[in-house]
Amino acid sequence: MHFSDLITSLTPPAAPHPPLTEPPPPPPALHGTALRARPSRAFSKSLARGGGSRPDAPGKRLRSRRPFPTPFPSIPVPFPFHSRTMEEPCGAGAAAPLRGDAEEPKQGSVLFLGGNEVKSCAVVKYSSAPPQAAFARLQEKTDLKLPPANWLRESAKLGPAGTTILGNSKKSKPFSSFGMAYDFIDSVGNDVDVVSDSENIKKLLKIPYSKSHVSMAVHRIGRTLLLDELDIQELFMRSSQTGDWTWLKEFYQRLIDQKWQRKKKSKEHWYQKAILSKFLYYSINGDGAAQPVPSTSKQHQEGPVAGESDEAGRASWPAPFEMPSSLSEDPGASNQGLKNDFVRNILWTFEDIHMLVGSNMPIFGGGRYPAVSLRLRDNNKPINVLTGIDYWLDNLICNVPELVMCFHVNGIVQKYEMIKTEDIPNLENSNFSTKVIKDIAQNILSFLKSNCTKEGHTYWLFKASGSDIVKLYDLTTLCEETEDKYQNPFTMPVAILLYKVACNMMLKKNQNKKHYGTIRTLLLNCLKLLDNGRHPQIIASANYMLSELFQLDEPKKEDSADFPINGNSDESYSEEEEEMPDSDENGSYSNSSDPPDDNKAVAIIKSVGELSVPEKYKSVHRIRPSCAFPVCHGTEERCRLVLNHVLEGLKSVDSSVKKEGDLPAADPSTPIPLKYEDESTSGGPESLEKQMALFLDKMGSFQKGKHSSQSGMIPGSWQYKMKLQLILKSSRAYYVLSDAAMVLQKYGRALRYIKLALQCHDTYCCLCGSMLPEVLVFLCQCLTLCGDIQLMLAQNANNRAAYLEEYNYQTKEDQEILHSLHRESRCQVFAWATDLSTDLEYQLSVSCKCYEAAYEILLFSNLKSQNPEQHIQVLKRMGNIRNEIGVFYMNQAAAVQTERVVSKNVSTTEQQLWKKSFSCFEEGIQNFESIDDATNAALLLCNTGRLMRICAQAHCAAEGDFKREFSPEEALYYNKAIDYYLKALRSLGKRDVHPGVWDSVNWELSTTYFTMATLQQDYAPLSRKAQEQIEKEVSEAMMKSLKYCDVDTVSERQPLCQYRAATIHHRLASMYHSCLRNQVGDEHLRKQHRVLADLHYSKAVRLFQLLKDAPCELLRVQLERVAFAEFQMASQNSSAGKLKTLSGALDIMTKTKSAFQLIRKELVAETEQISKDKSPAESVSVSDSSAGLNKEEVLKLLGIFESRMSFLLLQSIKLLASSKKKIGGSSEEEAALRTNKQVYSLLLRATANKGLSLLERSELLLSLLEQLEGGPGVP
Repeated sequence: MHFSDLITSLTPPAAPHPPLTEPPPPPPALHGTALRARPSRAFSKSLARGGGSRPDAPGKRLRSRRPFPTPFPSIPVPFPFHSRTMEEPCGAGAAAPLRGDAEEPKQGSVLFLGGNEVKSCAVVKYSSAPPQAAFARLQEKTDLKLPPANWLRESAKLGPAGTTILGNSKKSKPFSSFGMAYDFIDSVGNDVDVVSDSENIKKLLKIPYSKSHVSMAVHRIGRTLLLDELDIQELFMRSSQTGDWTWLKEFYQRLIDQKWQRKKKSKEHWYQKAILSKFLYYSINGDGAAQPVPSTSKQHQEGPVAGESDEAGRASWPAPFEMPSSLSEDPGASNQGLKNDFVRNILWTFEDIHMLVGSNMPIFGGGRYPAVSLRLRDNNKPINVLTGIDYWLDNLICNVPELVMCFHVNGIVQKYEMIKTEDIPNLENSNFSTKVIKDIAQNILSFLKSNCTKEGHTYWLFKASGSDIVKLYDLTTLCEETEDKYQNPFTMPVAILLYKVACNMMLKKNQNKKHYGTIRTLLLNCLKLLDNGRHPQIIASANYMLSELFQLDEPKKEDSADFPINGNSDESYSEEEEEMPDSDENGSYSNSSDPPDDNKAVAIIKSVGELSVPEKYKSVHRIRPSCAFPVCHGTEERCRLVLNHVLEGLKSVDSSVKKEGDLPAADPSTPIPLKYEDESTSGGPESLEKQMALFLDKMGSFQKGKHSSQSGMIPGSWQYKMKLQLILKSSRAYYVLSDAAMVLQKYGRALRYIKLALQCHDTYCCLCGSMLPEVLVFLCQCLTLCGDIQLMLAQNANNRAAYLEEYNYQTKEDQEILHSLHRESRCQVFAWATDLSTDLEYQLSVSCKCYEAAYEILLFSNLKSQNPEQHIQVLKRMGNIRNEIGVFYMNQAAAVQTERVVSKNVSTTEQQLWKKSFSCFEEGIQNFESIDDATNAALLLCNTGRLMRICAQAHCAAEGDFKREFSPEEALYYNKAIDYYLKALRSLGKRDVHPGVWDSVNWELSTTYFTMATLQQDYAPLSRKAQEQIEKEVSEAMMKSLKYCDVDTVSERQPLCQYRAATIHHRLASMYHSCLRNQVGDEHLRKQHRVLADLHYSKAVRLFQLLKDAPCELLRVQLERVAFAEFQMASQNSSAGKLKTLSGALDIMTKTKSAFQLIRKELVAETEQISKDKSPAESVSVSDSSAGLNKEEVLKLLGIFESRMSFLLLQSIKLLASSKKKIGGSSEEEAALRTNKQVYSLLLRATANKGLSLLERSELLLSLLEQLEGGPGVP
């Protein structure tokens, strides 16, 4: 449900008002009147102030600046709300006048009045006026005491309710400003400074000139002040009858008027109102002649005009405990005076003050006078200043350029006089300065804005009759000190207005997030005024809107430029801070200087004359951001604020459900247990499958529209809709909390929060008749996160105790939310997903099922194409968890294989584990391939290859060591492993896709070929294959292993690849060496084997020499090369050939010097470490560093080396001596002979000395090799 739909659903719709020009219908608000989009403001900038005259100074001639004549509408009656004009300049856009030529509608004018150019602009925001009607000029001697024929009757010119103003106008209702504010909610709190009846505006601006009393209620909404007449007499009469307002009556009598009594209006007052009413009805007669009726209507001449009785006036005040009809269950209930009853609502800009004013002044037009106001004056009474200001302000507000005055004597018409609006301040006996009026307006506004600072409070602006002191009281504070705050009848209208302004701003919140602080302030002040038992709907809605202000799904940009959460818009202001009174340089008003009997006043104007002084009350009040949007220092704090508002909203909804008494009582202080399940109680994967099936079946039933509520809420009611939204909001908050805990690696807390989120969603599903797509997507997100948490719990089993403690913790707030949820449903559809188990396999299975459930929801809800990213993420997680489960089963199979000692056959348990692992890998590969994730698919293919190798190793171990041969089963599984590795390489395509994965797969493939070739070489299946075939297969496998062993690329694996390649060359050389020894016959083949053996030995030596940690391997290869030379020498017959072969063998011996240097280095380091007697920790580190040197292997190799070196030296000495005797040796041969004899002698002595250490023997051999290398050698 969209937020605007939610607001719409809170109240029954009001009757529509057909517009004159059809604007697009705005969304309905809480009140029955439609919301309006704020029009563009057409205000001019304020002009510079000029000097003004005092009230008693003679006025100057004013000039009017009207660019062109403008037709003005005739609005004789305040019709009901049957027509609206939006942003219509006053006097423009209406129908042509009845008399005279029709004129084209033109824009309203901006009047600059007076020598100092007081600026005034009026724009009609709403008008219910009929077509213009020209006034009828009455003949002289017309007797206005006689009623016309049309008096108080309906006519086509007047409309169906014409009697409401012409002779029968009720006084302004106490909530008239609220009615306007409801209709123009866009302007309240932002654009407009004052909302009031024009009569109240005039009364305020006449304060310095008038001795009359002033009593007004002031309310602040943002930067807007709402002014309403507070009729003290009416209130106290009501108090006498009902007992309401007794506290105010006592306060008034104690501090202001101790002898208060009701003052009745004089007979003259009713007489003047009666003849004015008859005069206006005469003036709208079509023929312009008086048509008196028989004297049966004389009753109207003497007493009050019908509808003006005291009872009618008192009926306008609502009972303080009632609720406006727009919020009550009965759509036909009374509107309690909150209706906009003005004929027109005008946006009036007077200097820099923007006011939304309601006016019922009749405007006539037609002929020479496109728009005039009509006034009736007693010719015997001159116009005074008060009357002149009254007429001038009325014309200014309605933008009427001229005034027509009809003079009478005792009700007999005498004459008419036309006066221009700009000339009114200069009338005889009515001189006043427009500049002073402007100063009065600015001073009063500054005074009120500086002191009426608390939203929701009712302020009382009071000036006693004949007094010069104006006082401002905070009635809300006074009321709370004495009685219930609901005794103040303004409480509900103010609360509703605060709510409506917040709603309006909320609907546009995404356009300007800086208003979040303002919205929050409005709603918090609204909640302070409301009682949960009386207004649960507004409280629940306000709390929901407060929770909506916290954006749970936005990135955490606390200092975002478009969302200053630590600041505030300029409409919010302090409530908690001490209100510092503003003052000018003269200290005109201050609490500290108040007399003792005025200590209840918020502020005082000590003399009304001060209001005429320019900028006397300069407003220095600055809005303080104590009610700014709260700064949340973390995700959890933000979510906790959301959950707090959600809980308050749930409490309001639950308290309003009628069947609450039928429900079993639940103790909010008793925690609702969160189930804990270990491996002893969990049903395992089998029961999990059943729960998953039930869950999917339940989800299918949700799609079919099945729902139920235990509390008895009626689907479609406001409680039902609001609770759904609150539950969904709490679910989202818990989801965000869980996600944040996941980031912090608090997996127990994360599981608790996601359990709460899913429980909220569970209740939502039980209540909701149909699941919205966005709700289903959110459910998928919850299940996906739950799967992530279960996976992390499985991977971090060592911290299970801490996670269990986090999981079982519950706050009181969470408990109360759960109790509210259990009022509606106790179904546990998601219980299988959120239990904390100690069984690793169960946790992995739950994680997998969470992802599968999310995937199934996307499938059967047809959301896969609408949410491709969500679909991809779910499939990735499904592939990953299946890989994890496959690895888990694979490791279990390897462990079983390791423990299997006695049995030689593969157990059934191993085979089942292989099947489970293989199935998981296969499904995971399908998941990744379906979203074209080649890298992860390659990794799973690689893991499948590893599983095949484990299977091969299991069959290898089953054979035992007796008569061990490489079995067909081993070959089968190794070949399968090779196939999977090759598929992985094909999946990647090339190394650039993912170099790390590519190198890993190549290494595993090389290892598989190498392992298979080694096993075939070491355990040759001679019972099944010929020697030659085995050698061929081994050679092919070794060469393939070399192909996938990258020795050139620099990486962490390069030394391993070099060692692997060196080992392969060594093994191949050894195999060809062995073949050469055992082969008889084919000389070509022998020669080929000899060449291959020599080639591979050379490559092996070159690669081992690159490594710094393989001296033994290098020494062994060199010894085998020496043995290979000895074998060749044995088949030689000539002494020269043998001598040449011996020379080559001795040269190989000398090249082992690098290996002995590495051995000596390791031994020296170890000896030094032992001698230093370091700490145990350091000793361990050194022993680890030299752990690669196998001393037994070194001793064995040294013994072989010494014997072979001794043999070669002896044979060399014999051959050289024999050659010298026969043919006489050269000098080189003689030098070589001497060197060999010397080295041989030293070697014999060394081998004879059994007491030499390994290090000493190594150093001796090194010195002998250096002598042998430095000597002339064998020619």
